[in-house]
Amino acid sequence: MQSVCPYCAVGCGQRVYVKDENVVQIEGDPDSPISRGRLCPKGSASLQLTTGPQRLSKIKYRRPYGTEWEELDLDTAMDMIADRVIKARNETWQWTDDEGRRTRRSMGIASLGGATLDNEENYLMKKLYSAMGAVQIENQARI
Repeated sequence: MQSVCPYCAVGCGQRVYVKDENVVQIEGDPDSPISRGRLCPKGSASLQLTTGPQRLSKIKYRRPYGTEWEELDLDTAMDMIADRVIKARNETWQWTDDEGRRTRRSMGIASLGGATLDNEENYLMKKLYSAMGAVQIENQARI
């Protein structure tokens, strides 16, 4: 299948080969008008992102003021994130500003997207954070 390298904002094309639901090879996509089949050293090594022995497969979490990392399952970690987002939104929600104008926003949630996000990902992030009431939404797509 065709994909895009996740390392920088260039957007080099990649071909990803999958066998038995496992990624077995990633190479440059010669049909890409951006990279014409070429990949930099990071892009060439991106197979390691999915299959490398150093890839973490469990969530590492260090509690506030903690000194040790503990392993969490993904469902627990996702629930913790959702709880914190809901709490931040509830604690910082503003129905109106100081002059009584309707705002319906939360100044306690912000987003800064990375340079490797494509237009579609930035669009979806903008929609998600706007739906949560965030107004501080930025990305590096213009760089």
